[in-house]
Amino acid sequence: MKREVDGKIIECVEGDITNQPEFDAVVNAANAQLRTGGGVAGAIHRAAGPELYEECKPLAPINTTEAVITSAPNMSNEYIIHALGPVYSSSSDPEEELAKTYRNSLDVAEENGARSVAFPAISTGAFGYPLREAAKIAIKAVVDYISKLDSVEHVRFVLFDQSSAEVHKQVLDDAMA
Repeated sequence: MKREVDGKIIECVEGDITNQPEFDAVVNAANAQLRTGGGVAGAIHRAAGPELYEECKPLAPINTTEAVITSAPNMSNEYIIHALGPVYSSSSDPEEELAKTYRNSLDVAEENGARSVAFPAISTGAFGYPLREAAKIAIKAVVDYISKLDSVEHVRFVLFDQSSAEVHKQVLDDAMA
């Protein structure tokens, strides 16, 4: 499902974040040390191979809301943007921290000339952010921010299962109503 905001595309799909070949950058829901792990971080590190961790080492640790960029070895994308979202239960302001994580990721994409960015549902796995609430924050952050960007023209939310994709599609529909 696609929507247009100021001539730019925002969409939500069910799929695999590691298989977005037409996108310049994919976002990794990273941990502070930029290591492999479970969920999105594990999938991206497995797809990219050990070269990715070697490239990540000098960039770590990163702070909550921070985003850094690496190449995307062994993947069809040019970049991986590693973003550290908030841990829901221990954040003093999880809503603002999550929104800032998305904005910072878009800033990094913009600074590197990426025209298209694919996001997972940051912080909704092991970091415990409730899915619908996280989707509302993420989509609002992107909808409100995308018109301020020159390079980024296409943002895709890639959700790992049908129910997560449906939640994001409904939230995007509501945001555009």
